[in-house]
Amino acid sequence: MVLDGAMGTMLQRYNFTEEDYRGERFKDYPHPLKGNNDLLSITQPQAIAEVHRKYFEAGADIVETNTFSGTTIGMADYHMEGLVHELNYESAKIARQVADAFTKATPHQPRFVAGSIGPTNKTASLSPDVNRPEYRAVTFDELRIAYKQQVESLIDGGVDVLLVETIFDTLNAKACLFAIEEVKEERNIDIPIMVSGTITDASGRTLSGQTVEAFLASVSHVPLLSVGFNCALGAEQLKPYLQRLSHETDFYTSAYPNAGLPNAFGEYDQSAKQMQVLVEDYLKDGLINIIGGCCGTTPDHIRAIAEVAKKYKPRKIQAETGIT
Repeated sequence: MVLDGAMGTMLQRYNFTEEDYRGERFKDYPHPLKGNNDLLSITQPQAIAEVHRKYFEAGADIVETNTFSGTTIGMADYHMEGLVHELNYESAKIARQVADAFTKATPHQPRFVAGSIGPTNKTASLSPDVNRPEYRAVTFDELRIAYKQQVESLIDGGVDVLLVETIFDTLNAKACLFAIEEVKEERNIDIPIMVSGTITDASGRTLSGQTVEAFLASVSHVPLLSVGFNCALGAEQLKPYLQRLSHETDFYTSAYPNAGLPNAFGEYDQSAKQMQVLVEDYLKDGLINIIGGCCGTTPDHIRAIAEVAKKYKPRKIQAETGIT
């Protein structure tokens, strides 16, 4: 399965101004709104739909909703906590409509919507104040409540799967997974869950200090559709961690790396062709079941990845091969 590429990278191409972010509805809003990409699902919905269309046209099977920061915790930066339900619901609805249109046009290739759930800008495991190591900016329960609202709104909007992504602190992710299980129980539904962590540097650990194996152990109590890694590293740097993950889990595995490492200006220079060659190594080695792109990737990158993915069979999980 092919996942889409970066939403933020594509939105930068529109060069939206403060007025564009505000639209007519928020033109008199008392706080700056530029940079609140989730808000664009309300003020510039046609742009969000266009990005989804471009990724589907490039060969993606799954697109992510424009909801990476869609919690009350994330929206507090813009004083927009009250908009969380609408932001998630509208974002899911936009992606759903585009996905359904593509599925109708090509029934042999159904398209899916993943509800993007980002890590928030706070961490439950670490103190933001070096002089107060015991201090936490957020509690597990605050995270659980915030995530639950986002999850309910994404499901109301029609997502097929929930994607808990860019996990730098697994305690945050566990709060989200707990919230998802609550919603599933309360609504008597079963919705697939994808989990994707982020290895922050060459240490091979998450920001909160977990190795690949520790991260996997921390989330494996939940029945997951897939577990994998995204962001932080390019495809080349990510491969050794995917190898370890692939050999340790019976879940399907996913990867959506950045387009290489950022240059001195924070931009990503890796071309679609360069990334295609690196991703093909994953496929040859049978490391993954779901592949896409993160920061710096565009429809060109996803098209190149989708082209090469057609040549290979997905990774076999142990349950399929009979290995114990």
